[in-house]
Amino acid sequence: MMMPMKRLMPSMAALQCFEGVARHLSVTRAADELHLTQSAVSKQVAQLEAMLERELFRRVRKRLHLTPAGELYLSEVRKILNQVEIASRFILSYGGDTEVLTVAAPASFCSRWLIPGLKGFGARHPTLHLDIRSEQQAADVPDQRADIIFFYGDSMLPRAEGHELFGEWLVPVCAPDMLAAAPALSPETFGAGQVLLHVSSRAEAWRTWFMSQGIDASRSYQGPRFQTFDMAICAARAGCGIAMVPQFLVQHELDRGDLVVAWNHASPGPGRYFVAYAEHMADTPKVRALTEWVLEKVRAGFLSRDIGGAV
Repeated sequence: MMMPMKRLMPSMAALQCFEGVARHLSVTRAADELHLTQSAVSKQVAQLEAMLERELFRRVRKRLHLTPAGELYLSEVRKILNQVEIASRFILSYGGDTEVLTVAAPASFCSRWLIPGLKGFGARHPTLHLDIRSEQQAADVPDQRADIIFFYGDSMLPRAEGHELFGEWLVPVCAPDMLAAAPALSPETFGAGQVLLHVSSRAEAWRTWFMSQGIDASRSYQGPRFQTFDMAICAARAGCGIAMVPQFLVQHELDRGDLVVAWNHASPGPGRYFVAYAEHMADTPKVRALTEWVLEKVRAGFLSRDIGGAV
């Protein structure tokens, strides 16, 4: 019977000593920082080099230098130590009765709809600690990275349960100064004389908008392209061009007058927003709590004035 291979697992003390010496390029300063003797630090580093069968430091003219292997190892060790510190501080951030709910959502949807909509959730569910992450694409059913995901698409993910939330209406928005400088602005001039701002996830947005009005769409793909709606909205506010974005994501800027609708016509987006979770998580109290909260917001029309109709 083949014996399992012994894991190559240095101690945390050895990694800390190595990182300290590498950062200061001094055993003395590393020892002072770690409250150890110089001998103890040197021993930990020597044992680490023996385990790795690589020299991590080289002394040249009485000064320490990292070897190429040492530099490579340092970059990986720092990731490990940083992750351990983050995990430890994460545990300190909530009490023993608190349960973590990990949520993933597209960046702009997260910052402009989900996060504002979560105001008051903590008061209702004080033992739930939210860990919210930005994730542009929902590749598959929620896994160990997230308990709940929000995504934009045309149907529910396979092997997942959840709810359809709402659709979107895309409108062209620009800075007020741009509209004031071109009082005769029309959809025809958008393609000919204006910069069109695009978002990667809605590559066909401008073409669909033009065609829904029977306007030539041959220039609809030209112009800067941004990864998120937030970026495109920022560019529009700066006067860089006209952005085609979901109205509910930009309603705050429209209400404040930071942006204006360049032409009063909206076209429906190609998909819908969904909230999803793995089938086996459907009856989990923490998943149910957030799902019910979100559905309440949807029913109340939170930040979704345009949903279900044009401008």
